[in-house]
Amino acid sequence: MKKKLLALGLAATMAASLAGCGGNKTAETTTAATEAVATTEAASETSAEAADTEAESTEAAPELLTVTQGKLTVATSPDFAPYEFYAIGEDGTPALAGFDMALAQYIADDLGLELEVVTVDFDGVLSELQTKSVDLGMAGLSPDPKREGIMDFSDLYYIGGQSLVTVKANADTYNSFEAINKPEVSVGAQIGSIQMDLATANSPDADIVPLPKVTDIIAELLSGKMDAAYIETDVAKSYQKNYPELEIVLDVPYDQEGSAIGVCKDNEGLLAAVNASIGKALEDGSMEKFIAEANELASGEKYEGLLDESGQVQQ
Repeated sequence: MKKKLLALGLAATMAASLAGCGGNKTAETTTAATEAVATTEAASETSAEAADTEAESTEAAPELLTVTQGKLTVATSPDFAPYEFYAIGEDGTPALAGFDMALAQYIADDLGLELEVVTVDFDGVLSELQTKSVDLGMAGLSPDPKREGIMDFSDLYYIGGQSLVTVKANADTYNSFEAINKPEVSVGAQIGSIQMDLATANSPDADIVPLPKVTDIIAELLSGKMDAAYIETDVAKSYQKNYPELEIVLDVPYDQEGSAIGVCKDNEGLLAAVNASIGKALEDGSMEKFIAEANELASGEKYEGLLDESGQVQQ
């Protein structure tokens, strides 16, 4: 208001002093002064609106919160190569690997946080998210709507598939849903997984055997104690490299063929940040690199499962 009064006073003074010099000059000067006042007012209003908009934007941005300040805590089940597993070094030391773990590190770095990984079985990943003990769950998770009550899902970062697996000797016998959907046929799937849901939906009459780890399922197939199993396609292919007697006999239809990150429920700031990091990893080619490296490591010596208390491979 003071600026406005000052501008008006200046305009009046200029008009009065110029009146004796001729009527035309007075009119021109008064018009110019009025326009200057209007411009000043408009600039002030625009500046105020911009400040208000910036303040509203700042207020609307969700805060990035984590379970432990300065850390990104991620739960995973390291029995799911090439997603997550232990690569065995030349000295026999197991090192957590897989493209989920590479992406977890990428996200932590992108957010300026220290990565902390909690290794549990697959069902434990879901439990950790449900109790909000971790920030993220990364274990080849499919965005199943039935899980939305205990976690939020990020954007998809990988598109995969589901398969029915058996051994070569049984490939001509157990190669369809009709063939395995019998009480005398044992069909395996990992506890708490999408594969368990697929087993129940596609072979409800079979003897469905729930096991905590994919490694357990593979061992049962190879020993002949299990007839067939539902396994994520790339995981099955990874096992085939070490166990050529395994055979993928059928692609299993599934509406949500892709992997997402489970995010601690109702943490909007973290969800937005994770999605932004995923977008960067996909755009800059990092995700392709992570997948290629994970597949290469998975083809070598590896261990899938939890380590013992001393951090060594369980015998």
